Amino acid sequence: MAGEPAANMKPEMGADLRIPLHLGVIMDGNGRWAKLRGKRRTEGHVEGVKALRNLVELCISYGVGYLTVFSFSSENWTRPPDEISFIFNLLRRFVASDLQRLIRNNVRVRIIGSREGLEPSLLRLIDDVEAKTVHNTGLTLVVAFNYGGKAEIVAATRHLAREVAAGRLRPDDIDEARFGNALLTAGLPDPDVIIRTSGEQRLSNFLLWQAAYSEFVFVEENWPDFDETCFIRVLETYSQRDRRYGGIGAAAS
Repeated sequence: MAGEPAANMKPEMGADLRIPLHLGVIMDGNGRWAKLRGKRRTEGHVEGVKALRNLVELCISYGVGYLTVFSFSSENWTRPPDEISFIFNLLRRFVASDLQRLIRNNVRVRIIGSREGLEPSLLRLIDDVEAKTVHNTGLTLVVAFNYGGKAEIVAATRHLAREVAAGRLRPDDIDEARFGNALLTAGLPDPDVIIRTSGEQRLSNFLLWQAAYSEFVFVEENWPDFDETCFIRVLETYSQRDRRYGGIGAAAS
């Protein structure tokens, strides 16, 4: 079943290390990583892809069920055109080189975000990777590409409004569950923990609805430097959190 812990979960983790079912990641700091080393920003993006590949493997090894990564926001269109083109080509190369590895590792890929403005070749690539991994039952890798949380909520609201206008839905039938099912992440659990790298401490329009009760862990390392040591540190931090969901936590009961 998708989302179940992997059988090869690392034994050295310790019994008290809690593994999130769903991990969200804002992969920030590629440009800063490059600048610190006197390199071009594009080289930071290349290293960022390597860090993503490593994180996918870590999630498989440690038994994370769902991984959602923020790869390109709807606001990133304001970046220089040559950098945008490079990022898109990098996505193509990542899929082309890693698709067979993802299939072998039983990873299902879902790509969420607006398809508007994307080149036909990129749209075909997205459809291809989703179709070829749709029956995989291990880690679900969700790539938020050309994605914005506010736009997602607006689109869901418009969809439900059209359903009401057509007489297929009563306004009183709209509750949190129905609204959640109108979002791009329908069928996925909300993220238990959201990581942001590079020391920044904000969501930047990522999973705004879904993050209502997520735990946030902000790390100082830029994204290309995020390795297993950082990953374990995040898990340790998450394991110490008392998730109360608005109620009284175990420590106070």
